[in-house]
Amino acid sequence: MRFQKRIIRIVMLTVCGALATLASAQMQPPPVSVKPLTGGVYWTQGGAGGNTGLIVGKDGVIVIDAKTTPDSAKEMLDALAKLTPQPVTHVILTHSDRDHVNGLSAFPNKGLTIISQTNAKKEIEESLNGPDAAPLDYLPTKTVDKQESLTIDGVRLQLLHFAPAHTSGDLIVYLPEQKIVFTGDLIVSLNPFPLIHLEKHGSSAGWIESAKGMLALDAETYVSGHGDLQTKDDIQKRLDRVQDRYNKIKELVAQGKSLEEVKIALNDTKAPTPLPGAPRFPTFTETTYKELGGAN
Repeated sequence: MRFQKRIIRIVMLTVCGALATLASAQMQPPPVSVKPLTGGVYWTQGGAGGNTGLIVGKDGVIVIDAKTTPDSAKEMLDALAKLTPQPVTHVILTHSDRDHVNGLSAFPNKGLTIISQTNAKKEIEESLNGPDAAPLDYLPTKTVDKQESLTIDGVRLQLLHFAPAHTSGDLIVYLPEQKIVFTGDLIVSLNPFPLIHLEKHGSSAGWIESAKGMLALDAETYVSGHGDLQTKDDIQKRLDRVQDRYNKIKELVAQGKSLEEVKIALNDTKAPTPLPGAPRFPTFTETTYKELGGAN
């Protein structure tokens, strides 16, 4: 009997250890990989957090978004150091979510210019009182309201805010010479429909307006906030799908349908794919129904 108990105990410890190892492996983000685009522009996938952009200028580097954790941000910066010895002089934040902001604490902050949309800065400041606080010493030092054209380290770029969409403070980075757009989480290729932060005053209608604005740009490559690169055709198909879903929800809300009835009518049964380091989002149907004043 003692021998049997000992065997059972060994088996249980082995199983628990294997499960712990599996859980740990699942929690570990994939390594950061740097991929070239054109004209000294790169993008990265992997690590904890969203995709990032690296733009190598004459005397410095512009980074777009900063990952979730200092460890992943450091991994990104180490990969950057293999491309160029030039320092990071500017970080542009596409929005306020922690998986694009909180890795900033790994950056040397001396002389660093951090740019965000005006509303994004407010949201980042508001996060300081919460559990996922942005790093206090890395608040945005420059803000953009609607649009601004800049030349940074010899690189021409446009920063554009069309409307509240994913959040109230989305900022699109457009490189006209390279015909590249960094979309932030306005585009998440992992999901067929947009992810909307209603608690950050995002808007489905604003997303449609923002997508139309991105399509109007003379761009060929769109770097999504999470997932793969997109083409103009990909963005157009996404807009068409979203516009159709939005119009159907609007029509059903006008008929007085409940949220459950709307979800059944649209066969909306699948939750959005969760993003690493981000909260779980409701479906586009749920957020749009609420935005349009639907009554449960």
